[in-house]
Amino acid sequence: MRPRFVIGSAMLAMLFAATAGEALGQLAPSVAAGWPIRPIRLIVPTAAGGTQDLNARAVAKQMAQHAGQSIVVDNRAGANGIIGADLVAKAAPDGYTLMYTGGAFAINPSIYKRLPFDVRRDFAPITNVAAGEGTLLLVHPSVAANSVRELVALAKTRPLSYGSPGLGNALQLISESFVIRSGAPLLHVPYKGSGPAMAALIGNEVQVMFIPPGVALPHLRDGRVRALGYSSATRFDGLPDVPTINEQGLPFEMDTGWHGLFAPAATPRPLLERVHADVRRAVCEPWLRSFLVDAGFRPLADPPDTFAKIVRADIERWAEIARLAKIPRQ
Repeated sequence: MRPRFVIGSAMLAMLFAATAGEALGQLAPSVAAGWPIRPIRLIVPTAAGGTQDLNARAVAKQMAQHAGQSIVVDNRAGANGIIGADLVAKAAPDGYTLMYTGGAFAINPSIYKRLPFDVRRDFAPITNVAAGEGTLLLVHPSVAANSVRELVALAKTRPLSYGSPGLGNALQLISESFVIRSGAPLLHVPYKGSGPAMAALIGNEVQVMFIPPGVALPHLRDGRVRALGYSSATRFDGLPDVPTINEQGLPFEMDTGWHGLFAPAATPRPLLERVHADVRRAVCEPWLRSFLVDAGFRPLADPPDTFAKIVRADIERWAEIARLAKIPRQ
């Protein structure tokens, strides 16, 4: 009788994993070459009308021309971007569900005790589409202050509140950093996105707000809000008469972080590189570059590995800012 060769379950699992991995490695380039064959869903985890949403729609419009398929923006606001991000984390890693998100993604691990996903493990960074240069410090026209110094003095004599796109959002941390640095006792009122927060400022529900220029400019032109300062190192080209906060005697300089594109974690590397190539081509288009620059952003489109390092570093950077601002964990 011939000896029988018995393969244990552990060995079977190892053989299957090796075979499947080899097959996936051979299949992935062909999958990327044929992608996309249907519309792509781009989840934006903020409300419509905010800076992130407006930039995402502009990028998606140009990317669609290079991809040869429509890119449908799906706003899934709530819980500081967690709801939308969770959908992406659990989506099929086939390149048909992507996420366009901002600094809140890197902030959430420091703000929330429990997340339904791991920001480091469950997502594949694709590229940092653009980096925010700074934010405008806006006030409602009824606020009797024409400079940062006057705003700080006024806040110490009467209650003033500031709006933000939500708890733990980058704009909240920027605002809280301003509160700490200036000593102005501003009360935080969170909203579900930049659009609703801006509407609250226009309606005088809140009196102060930090926000990137893209959302603010139409309302500044109409006189519905006023700009007292800019949080970058240099003045915003679109508003050369608005001084930086530094210029007004308060050492304060903060950017808004990146806007980036992510896919589910197991998305094949060739697909990530294909999407990155489409984004890189998109941000080279003059109209899109002008759109992003006018909104206060610098077009980038770094490759996936570079962006992954930036994401990890920003998780640590925002954690330190949240600690200094004493933002309680939810």
